Formats: sequence, structure tokens, C-alpha cells
Amino acid sequence: MSPYNGCGNGERVDMKLMLTLTIAIIIVGTDVTPAQLAETKRTELQRHDLSAPGREVIQVIVELEPGAIAPRHTHPGDETVYVLEGSLQYEVDGKPAVTLKAGEVLFIPAGTVHSAKNVGSSKGAELATYIVEKGKPLTTLVK
Repeated sequence: MSPYNGCGNGERVDMKLMLTLTIAIIIVGTDVTPAQLAETKRTELQRHDLSAPGREVIQVIVELEPGAIAPRHTHPGDETVYVLEGSLQYEVDGKPAVTLKAGEVLFIPAGTVHSAKNVGSSKGAELATYIVEKGKPLTTLVK
């Protein structure tokens, strides 16, 4: 089975992640609907081993339709966010919520619980760069 959606332009459809997120949300009982998740698209741009043993870098474009949510989750390493378009609100545990627009950045330390929501009226997108432990799931949902 190909990891691509058949569009021929390299757009990666991570159906396993989408199914995992949907099931986890149903199990933990959050108020995020499957429709809000379906309005999120992830396109992996690159993945490479780093010179630091056991680490890799992954770059992903995350696109969120208005109202779409990336529910509370963590990553097994640091994440840097660069907002490409729209207006995205981030909730990072231990900090006040922040709304970022195109050109603004955010750093999320390894293991920190966070979420994102498109609070604008048009598509929002970010370039997410992860420096993570190789072989671990990129995203782990939390309640």
C-alpha cells in the first residue's frame, strides 16, 4: 500500500495516525469531534537521522481548516512551529494560551502536553519541525 493519496504530488495521508487519534478521542471522552480531526491534514516533507545517536528530524506541514483541532498530545522530543498562514491558537501546559499568525514561531519542549486549534475563518497551516527519539511514536494523545 502506498503512503500517498494518489494525487501524484507527494501529499502523505497518515491514515493510521488519523484512526489512532479518532479512537483515542472517543476513549478519553474529550469534546473533539471526528469532523474536527478530519479537517486536519499532515504532509511529511522530510525525515532524516541526525548525528546524535538515536535521534531524527522530521518536518511536517500541518494544515487545519477553520475550527479544526489537534487535541492534547506530546512528542518524544522538541518541536518548533512556524505558522505559515491563518490564525492558530496553541495551548501549552503551564503557559497561557497564545494565538499566532503567519510568520510567528513557537517552541514546545519534549514531552510537554499541548494542543492547537484553527481559530481563524480561513485555512491555517504550520511548519512543524521535530527533533525526536527515533523509533518512538511521533504523537501520543493525552487526556
